[in-house]
Amino acid sequence: MTSERICLIDAVGLTPELIGDHTPVLQSLSEAGGPTGAQPLTGVTPAVTLTPQASVLTGSPPSQHGAVTNGWLYDTQEIRLWQQARQLMQGETIYEAAKEEFGDSFTTALIFSWFSQGALAADYRVIPKPWYGSDGNKVFDIHGAPASYVKDLTDTLGEFPFHTFWGPQSGSAATEWIADATAKTLRERRPNLTITYLPVLDYPFQKHGPDHPKSREALTKLDEYVGRIREAAEETGTKLVLFSEYGITSVSRPVHLNRLFREQGWLSVRYGPFGEQLDVPQSEVFAVADHQVAHVYVRDPDRVSTVKSLLEDVDGVGEVWGEAEKEAHHLDHPRSGELVALAEPDSWFTYYFWFNDDRAPDYARTVAIHDKPGYDPVEMFFDPDLTYPKLTAALTLAKKKLGFRYRMNLIPLNASLVQGSHGLPPASPEKGPVLVSPDLTPPEDPTMLDIKPWLLEEYRP
Repeated sequence: MTSERICLIDAVGLTPELIGDHTPVLQSLSEAGGPTGAQPLTGVTPAVTLTPQASVLTGSPPSQHGAVTNGWLYDTQEIRLWQQARQLMQGETIYEAAKEEFGDSFTTALIFSWFSQGALAADYRVIPKPWYGSDGNKVFDIHGAPASYVKDLTDTLGEFPFHTFWGPQSGSAATEWIADATAKTLRERRPNLTITYLPVLDYPFQKHGPDHPKSREALTKLDEYVGRIREAAEETGTKLVLFSEYGITSVSRPVHLNRLFREQGWLSVRYGPFGEQLDVPQSEVFAVADHQVAHVYVRDPDRVSTVKSLLEDVDGVGEVWGEAEKEAHHLDHPRSGELVALAEPDSWFTYYFWFNDDRAPDYARTVAIHDKPGYDPVEMFFDPDLTYPKLTAALTLAKKKLGFRYRMNLIPLNASLVQGSHGLPPASPEKGPVLVSPDLTPPEDPTMLDIKPWLLEEYRP
């Protein structure tokens, strides 16, 4: 069954085994598609946000699109994570291909889909985008195009609850806003293709573990929000397709690769008024850690085998990929490290490089996703040593409003708090990504690389 309008929902963290009687909307969508209504989806490695999204959008592996993880080492000798520019993703996207094939009448809405900044071929775009002042101040906001579209969303739905999108107060409110924005867009803009992102499972599954009651509550919320989008889809003749990027598994062991490299004398730091800072240009070996996968950059080619042997003996490290393994797993891109480390299933990699918490960098105790040289899930926790963390945050905000310099020192430095992670291939298909298609017949044994050509084939004006 072809369609004039398709809505692609990215339900982060959803797996086949999570769909059942306790998720009536997802269950009904699965049953509506018959035998192929819900099935395992073969993903890519690393199974982290940017890599699967880029593979779905372009229909290509990371060796081609270049999103080798959520961040990497740039030519400027800077480690940068969570960049949103469309230009960082190499290859043609599904909406660009559709615009070329079907003409300018084909319209696309990207709602919190990554790589949307500067995605000029998409007609409606909205992304998280704070304001950054020259004095270090930050004000939460969203951004997109056209401006009238973004204004209409906030006028109707209220300001986006940014504090619940990430950080210690992350929760369902942000995803609810995105779901309502998606439903509103379907009804009022009627795009031919809508791509939306629902991250409500991501936070509790990492913070508390996938079996925690709060994670089960989040699953109920996801089901509710998908239901709201389904109602709008039914009203507008829009066909739904739902996929996930990865499954989240329980973990209990953080592994500090950069501390290991520092012990070897390979990683350099610079100590100053804001604590120790990773000195990338002076470091011989360092890791860009991202959940259960780390890109390890080795300056001297003659040292690669030594580093690989060292990593293979580290508790918590499952595999270490060199050039041959990277090529076999389609991760052989110039942005990748000389080595790629994969954690054991019960482990994950921190970005920590300091030995003494008193010398930790100033950004370590705050939410600073663009400053840290690696992913930090500990940002989802309030420091348990703070008796009244929310009061501390309120007093800090008061300093901000009075014009004083401030820093939100609310985040602990205890990586053992994290209870869930992802990044590895799933232990079984039921624990990995899922594809739910109630209206359109998907490819047999679908992979993420199949979604782009499949949906282009299913669309007919």
